[in-house]
Amino acid sequence: MHWQAIKKTPKSFRVTPHLLDYEETCAHFSWETIGRELNGLPGGKGLNIAHEAVDRHANTHLAHHPALRWLGPDGTVLEYTYTDLQQQSNRFANVLRQLGVGKGDTVFVFADRIPALYFAALGSLKNGSIFCPLFSAFGPEPVYQRLQRGHAKVLVTTTQIFQQKVEQLRERLPQLQHILLIDASDDLGEGHWSLPQKMMVASEDFTIEATDPEDPALLHFTSGTTGMPKGALHVHKAVFTHYATGKFVLDFHPDDIFWCTADPGWVTGMAYGIIAPLVAGITCIIDSEPFNAERWYKILEREQVSIWYTSPTAIRRLMRLDIQPRRLYDLRHLRAVHSVGEPLNPEAVIWGQDALGTAIHDNWWQTETGGIMIANYLAMEIRPGSMGRPLPGIQAAVIRRQKDHSLEVITEDNVEGELALQKGWPSMFRAYVDEDTRYRKCFVDQWYLTGDIVRRDGDGYFWFVGRADDIIKTAGHMVSPFEVESTLMAHPAVAEAGVIGKPDVLLGELVKAFVALKPGTVADDQLRLELIGFTRRRLGPAVAPREIEFQNQLPKNRAGKIMRRLLKDRELGMPEGDFSTMETENE
Repeated sequence: MHWQAIKKTPKSFRVTPHLLDYEETCAHFSWETIGRELNGLPGGKGLNIAHEAVDRHANTHLAHHPALRWLGPDGTVLEYTYTDLQQQSNRFANVLRQLGVGKGDTVFVFADRIPALYFAALGSLKNGSIFCPLFSAFGPEPVYQRLQRGHAKVLVTTTQIFQQKVEQLRERLPQLQHILLIDASDDLGEGHWSLPQKMMVASEDFTIEATDPEDPALLHFTSGTTGMPKGALHVHKAVFTHYATGKFVLDFHPDDIFWCTADPGWVTGMAYGIIAPLVAGITCIIDSEPFNAERWYKILEREQVSIWYTSPTAIRRLMRLDIQPRRLYDLRHLRAVHSVGEPLNPEAVIWGQDALGTAIHDNWWQTETGGIMIANYLAMEIRPGSMGRPLPGIQAAVIRRQKDHSLEVITEDNVEGELALQKGWPSMFRAYVDEDTRYRKCFVDQWYLTGDIVRRDGDGYFWFVGRADDIIKTAGHMVSPFEVESTLMAHPAVAEAGVIGKPDVLLGELVKAFVALKPGTVADDQLRLELIGFTRRRLGPAVAPREIEFQNQLPKNRAGKIMRRLLKDRELGMPEGDFSTMETENE
């Protein structure tokens, strides 16, 4: 289905975007220039993410500017200035130093979105330790996998989470030396410490030791539908990408109020819920509560959010509701909405224009890339359904793997192939922890192979086709699940769709769709036939689904991606593998 491009004019900008001319910006871009826009540690002692995010602002006119505004469940609002953040992160760094935790040791946080998580993240980075956040809804086994694979030395958590999910693991984790309990008033014994007590006596002064830009800083575990999680390791120089994408993609300006709905337990919540906005010196909203449409709209209104970064899942949930937000809420301050997590369906881009007053700007990146790599920019036209164009400084190509394991770069327009990025960008992951062979397989001939199938149009816009292992081969045709899902979602009855290839003797695979309907819609055979006809008319009989199954809710991981592989495993009666990253039914 063709969607008309959304064109921008200079008069439509309330604030002039940093990136006005894409071609010119790319022509004059260099990572060295980006580095010069940051401070570096005093005395030329290197580069530290936490210094760029906190201390360099706390020592300027931004000292008393709000850095974090935390919204509690009962209406509580706690605000922390850059000076507050400097003092609290210094205290945490001193706690680590007092415990003998040093450079290269791994500090995990396993907690909800509470202020202590943010102090620990920044304090760990100041200390030269590797920081790794965990999603608080994980059960004991996925927690064990990550703590064990990440060589955890310190775990910061709450008493309840510790007792319910971690205590039973202690004997299996001999490297885990210290448990810092966020809500304990007293120490519980050797190795089980009251964090408030230790923070209270720790100094507010801390000097960051020399930090090499290539020193390890962040550890993020990828979320997959099968197999064990992979620990992707990033270095302090990744802050170059965080800063550049905050400037050119999210378009941060000094007075912005920014809200990233992603949890810090995932890479988006860390890179863009903490680092990027703080490096830009703006105010970051933190909501302690799970998704609630009314609460979210009230936050946008009350906090006067100007830039919002959320997920396709959240957007689809809002689309399902019979709410006209601009009639009920004052959203005049909202000037940009961005989305990440999985490709954003074209109708969602258009919905944003109508419902929120701004089209939604999709972007693409992975845990391994460490930051946004391809995006729709504020000053460029949006082509609904497109990933956008590469970040300045990023060389992206469509490639084809050859039988001799070499790569062919595809130069023709609109030819499908695997998306590859030329090595060397600052936030590129430097390792899979303890999996060197697996890491090396990600690179061929100076290209990082993403595993995503894309095409590039004649104007340089990239279009997501599917994961390499998601492409459906049916009767000699290559079918993109995303394309079928997008078409199904264009039907007024459909809220979400997940599409798989189902083995078939005659076709090889037939296309099967799992569909969640909007509230009040009756799931019956008449609607099933209507949807099949609807997609046949738009996609043709070779591509349209031959089977449709209605489900109340489709399985998703914590990043909001519909887990097609899990749908397929269930359809075929196969073992479901590691589903620790799934959403729970009541979320």
